[in-house]
Amino acid sequence: MQPELTEQILNYIEQNDLADTLDLATNFNEDHQKIIGAVKSIQAHGELLNTETSSRKWWPVTDEGQYVIENGSHEASIFNAIPSDGISQADLMKTSPNAKVGFSKAMSQGWIVIDKSAGKPIVRRKVDSIDDIVQQHLIELKCGKGENIPDNIKNDYKKRKLMVENVTRSYVISKGAKFSTTLTKLETDLTSDMLLSGAWKNLKFKDYNFDAMGAQPASGHLHPLLKVRSEVADIFVQMGFQEMPTNNYVESSFWNFDALFQPQQHPARDAQDTFFITNPQLSTKFPTEYLQRVKKSHEEGGNGSIGYRYDWSLNDAQKNVLRTHTTAVSARMLYKLANQEGGFKPTKYFSIDKVFRNETLDATHLAEFHQVEGVIAGVDITLGDLMGIIGGFFAKMGLTDIEFKPAYNPYTEPSMEIFAFHKVEVDQVISITGCCIYT
Repeated sequence: MQPELTEQILNYIEQNDLADTLDLATNFNEDHQKIIGAVKSIQAHGELLNTETSSRKWWPVTDEGQYVIENGSHEASIFNAIPSDGISQADLMKTSPNAKVGFSKAMSQGWIVIDKSAGKPIVRRKVDSIDDIVQQHLIELKCGKGENIPDNIKNDYKKRKLMVENVTRSYVISKGAKFSTTLTKLETDLTSDMLLSGAWKNLKFKDYNFDAMGAQPASGHLHPLLKVRSEVADIFVQMGFQEMPTNNYVESSFWNFDALFQPQQHPARDAQDTFFITNPQLSTKFPTEYLQRVKKSHEEGGNGSIGYRYDWSLNDAQKNVLRTHTTAVSARMLYKLANQEGGFKPTKYFSIDKVFRNETLDATHLAEFHQVEGVIAGVDITLGDLMGIIGGFFAKMGLTDIEFKPAYNPYTEPSMEIFAFHKVEVDQVISITGCCIYT
């Protein structure tokens, strides 16, 4: 709070002993809440002031009340609209927009009477003149002089919506046990220097508010990688894909390589590219019939292929590795899909998870990274279907300007690499993924 205002309040109490904060706001031409804040600031210095809560009522007139101040009350308007020889009730009710209320109030006041002696009801004046007390009261209320108006009358005006009742809370302040017109600066921290010198004994400290809310601690946030995973998964789900289970980081070479028709002499299967597991070193559980079909494909080929023409080794297929791609999961899922009860059914799968490569670590390479994979298994799927799905997927990621280029992959045909124009780097083309068709 401004020091000038606190000093003004203390000097005022010095001279007058007692004051209401509403009166101080008027005297100092300040907002009442600002006066309250200054009083609270003074109280923080100790027992300089005593305070007691107080309240004041005031009664501002409504728009309808202002209409009555300017034009007279509804009952007075009805009385004044009656000529000396009377008027029919129907005609009288047309003289004022509030004639119904005014007629009822004028009747209860005994100002008018209904004469039925001539057969047709005629409304006549019952008194020669009236005092419009309602108008007078509302003028007093508008001027802030409504204290002498009885409460029952004010309640009636409230019901008629001529005024409202407001209550303002304030404080009555007086001199405290340690009253002073000067304020001593309050210390907020107890320092080691104060303790060593003993100065704290003569200092005043600001009271701690133990009910105050503490600073909100920084809450946890999604790691950028997890955030991207979540966004990509949402896109797949929107496009009708189901997530595959990817919790098996250790995989046999059979599912990681052989079932994907990667030959056993391929360089990617060497120790310098793949992490081999020493315990357990080998897997033994394989679907026997499918294993024999994979072996035959490697050695002899099939479906138009001549195979790799080498002696396929079961021992090499049994070796456990840290999976080098999530396509090993896709291979397992496609096998289950083809051999499920009820036969094959078209399905869309996706996976997002860790894979491991024995890479040389540098600024852009780690031995562990994430792979995003989508698989669609169906009948009569064409290259156009594949391009449409990929275009829709990347459009949801904000990449709308993409290009498809043919690519060579010894295990799939046809294969493509996909490029996109980077939004930040103008005319910068980046490679974003690859795709292919298994037949």
